[in-house]
Amino acid sequence: MRLAVTEEQRELRDALRRFFADRSPATEVRRLMAVDEGYDPAVWKQMAGQLGLQGLAVPEEHGGAGFGFRELAVVFEEMGRALVCAPFLATTVAAAALLAGEGGHDLLPGIADGTVIATLAVAEERGLWDPAAVEATVEGGLLRGAKAFVLDGHLADLLVVAAREEDGSVGLYVVDGHAEGLTRTLVPTLDQTRRLARIGLDGVPGRRVGGEDALARALDVAAVALAAEQLGGAERTLEMTVEYAKVRRQFGRPIGSFQAVKHRCADMFVLVESARSAVLNAAAVVDEAPGGLPAAAALAKAYCSDAFVHTAGEAIQLHGGIGFTWEHDAHLYFKRAQASRQLFGTPDRHRERLGALAGITGGAEAP
Repeated sequence: MRLAVTEEQRELRDALRRFFADRSPATEVRRLMAVDEGYDPAVWKQMAGQLGLQGLAVPEEHGGAGFGFRELAVVFEEMGRALVCAPFLATTVAAAALLAGEGGHDLLPGIADGTVIATLAVAEERGLWDPAAVEATVEGGLLRGAKAFVLDGHLADLLVVAAREEDGSVGLYVVDGHAEGLTRTLVPTLDQTRRLARIGLDGVPGRRVGGEDALARALDVAAVALAAEQLGGAERTLEMTVEYAKVRRQFGRPIGSFQAVKHRCADMFVLVESARSAVLNAAAVVDEAPGGLPAAAALAKAYCSDAFVHTAGEAIQLHGGIGFTWEHDAHLYFKRAQASRQLFGTPDRHRERLGALAGITGGAEAP
């Protein structure tokens, strides 16, 4: 597998960094944190119309650009750096579920052109991203139950819902976001840059688009996408800290000249670059070696979660008193790191998966 970054991917990174610097500066992130929608529809349209991001990894026959997950990982990394407030992760994960299934390909053109916001609803009140924990049911094409921690579920035009079928297996069902019997409740979150909702299902009609295999792949793709976003956030917190250490003076010299500060910044750098290797490997596996995806996704999500939490915490500590204030952006990254750590399975859960896949523990293989 090719793990090197290509010139085209570097150009994509540069273009995205300029775009998000202009459209998602810290002032805009803070503005969007205060509105219920949690995103700017005008920027969402620009992402689709000018950059083609929503359809980047959607096959051309379904209205997309036909690129691979490597390119999509670059997008998530840059979004993580800028704390972009948009339903991009939710929509991408839903698209992955539809691509992995057999019955929802007709919905992909709307996702690719940005006219449809979608999301995947799996976890329930216990917060487990595990098919074995699904309790919502489907009978006669009608879904009943509730879903929790649904990314951007308050505004999604369509939801891909995991529900237990009459034979005990779990299937994926597409539900209209405005269907009768569906209720959506926006819930308060630690990370105010990302919206989560609780979804109620009371006899909501759904169309089957896939089974457990499609759900498992979608969750693995989601874990890799989130790992790439965490890498971007970790990289940015390292940069913020190094920049501050160069200009903050104590005892007549920059604090970056003190050995203890140097060591902590060096440890952050090692974590970021190791996380980058995990993401590059996992993204390549998504494109070229689907059989190795469960292990690669679990490794990337577990490592990048811990790396981001550590670097975000160090950023606050090494910024000193200013790092704890509302005015400084360090706390925004810290909250994103803590919340992302729980999403799509905790690091401990993914390490259990790795052990099970290696045959050295009895843990479950699902996130």
